[in-house]
Amino acid sequence: MNDFAAWSRAIQARTELALARVLPDSHLAPQRLHDAMRYVSLGGGKRVRPMLAFAAGEAVGVEAKHVEPAACAVELIHVYSLTHDDLPCMDDDDLRRGKPTCHVAYDEATALLVGDALQSLAFEVLAGAATTDAPTRLDMLRQLAHAAGSRGMCGGQAVDLASTGQQLDLAELEFMHIHKTGALIEAAVLLGA
Repeated sequence: MNDFAAWSRAIQARTELALARVLPDSHLAPQRLHDAMRYVSLGGGKRVRPMLAFAAGEAVGVEAKHVEPAACAVELIHVYSLTHDDLPCMDDDDLRRGKPTCHVAYDEATALLVGDALQSLAFEVLAGAATTDAPTRLDMLRQLAHAAGSRGMCGGQAVDLASTGQQLDLAELEFMHIHKTGALIEAAVLLGA
């Protein structure tokens, strides 16, 4: 267990540094948007999806530097989904990881744009992964788009929103969770390998 704890801390630190490198500097225009993107992405989180990507890479002998773009991409998609999920039109949460959510710390419009920009950045990072060949990058982009889209994470969120106040049967509940959470977890493993 100590080895896992040390490994997970190392992956969390590596992911934090990698995200800090790929996120736009908050001094670049538009400063408020870039500052908010860094606010929601850095300084917290378990980094489960990057851990899964790195673990998959290790399992098949892929060097960590080759996994890093995929790990960043899935984490950026995850953070975008949390930022949108916290909005008043979704779950209307005021706190995330013990600090004010993006729409509380900034405003609702900025939070919406932050999610949009993080999603775009995820695909930009993956497309620019110089450590993989073009056909592999194209396949990785397709997998991430599928996992994040209407037949993946967004579809699961749509089912979640549509079922508010209703009791779901086991099959509906499984469908929602497999798509809302499972699709991105599966993408992390596939992209890391």
